[in-house]
Amino acid sequence: MRVSNLAGAGALAALLAATISLPARSAELANAQIKDSSGKAVGDADLTQTPAGVLIKLQLKGIKPGEHAFHIHAVGKCEAPFTSAGGHFNPGNHKHGMMSGPAHAGDMPNLHVPQSGDLSVEVLNAAVTLEKGKPNSLFDADGSALVVHATADDYKSDPAGNAGDRIACGVVQESGAAARK
Repeated sequence: MRVSNLAGAGALAALLAATISLPARSAELANAQIKDSSGKAVGDADLTQTPAGVLIKLQLKGIKPGEHAFHIHAVGKCEAPFTSAGGHFNPGNHKHGMMSGPAHAGDMPNLHVPQSGDLSVEVLNAAVTLEKGKPNSLFDADGSALVVHATADDYKSDPAGNAGDRIACGVVQESGAAARK
């Protein structure tokens, strides 16, 4: 019995060594510093690749209370008034709106900002990835950006949900070990 325990321990050690030496997938972590049109920091987003998609942990401060559309835009550029971020991230060439069938990959639920103007929320986007080289990667040739709009997305109007002006924007950038490669 002692021999099989040692054999099992050896197999476990070999498995652990193999796991530790595996190369990390590219861009498993990302971050976006969210700024308003005056350049003032109003939030931060940490993005993590999961088996189910990209988990976005968003923290906002000083945003006008109420409902705001929250989208991933197709270009990693945030020059006020943030039209530089392009349209919604849409590698599948779908129409806008979660209520209209397959939506843009960058369409996400509205944010509900409380009276304090501060919000902490997690959003899982199953339609995008941080893995480079995939058609739905946020790290394509021109990058991507997270954008907060002045009003709510109506979830149906094409191309942008009638969400109003872009009031805050952050370029999605690699972070952690992925950024050092």
